[in-house]
Amino acid sequence: MTQAIPYRQVPPALKASCHQCSLSNLCLPLALEDNDLDRLEDIVRQGRVFDRGEHIFDQSTPFRSCFAVRSGAVKTSIVTESGEEQVTGFYLPGELIGLDSMSDNHYACTARALERTNVCEFPVDKLEELTVKLPDLQHHLYYLMSQEIRNSHQLALLLSKNTAEERIAALLLSLSSRFQRRRLSGTRFSLPMPRNDIANFLGLAVETVSRVFTRFQQQGLIKARGREVELQDLEALQKITREFTRQRCQ
Repeated sequence: MTQAIPYRQVPPALKASCHQCSLSNLCLPLALEDNDLDRLEDIVRQGRVFDRGEHIFDQSTPFRSCFAVRSGAVKTSIVTESGEEQVTGFYLPGELIGLDSMSDNHYACTARALERTNVCEFPVDKLEELTVKLPDLQHHLYYLMSQEIRNSHQLALLLSKNTAEERIAALLLSLSSRFQRRRLSGTRFSLPMPRNDIANFLGLAVETVSRVFTRFQQQGLIKARGREVELQDLEALQKITREFTRQRCQ
């Protein structure tokens, strides 16, 4: 098994405290008072940097910490019983990785940087101690874990019976909303993952993903050049996913 590569530390001048971080409203509860935020900041290891392809943690290794993405992007995957990799998710700045391992002593998946990525580390033993003292933080972690469960349900639904067009439209809309939450453009963005990872995640062939992207361009729904994507007709993409939902409810 590939072991996580020792991290490189960001120079202190490039660090930002939780008070200053523009993503704190995404990965931290807004209700925390300044002094509570200071207590949380005391346990956080900031500025861990991983280059593309490096492992943040590995499946089945001891569960030590959760991680918040500060910049870059991360994919998670599991190795199936047949030895094949299955991509299980993509994480953007402001999102936490490792929450699905809190019920076990080992990581449930492998997390790998898709590009040069900066993360904050939350040692789980210290985090658990702090949540006892800060109910708002504990409530926020419960909320984040419930989101993980809901995302798993949505993924199972996405991969159940719908078409390649519906799967890819749903992924593009998900990325759009997540970029908007970060006050970035929800219609023009760069895909952090290559198409083979998209295909793996959605249960499709790479050739199918390429054909659907081409078809969406021909229909005027998107413009795509490499990983650069512009969503030109959000309503039409939403209609594709709504049609699937309507059919499932009949």
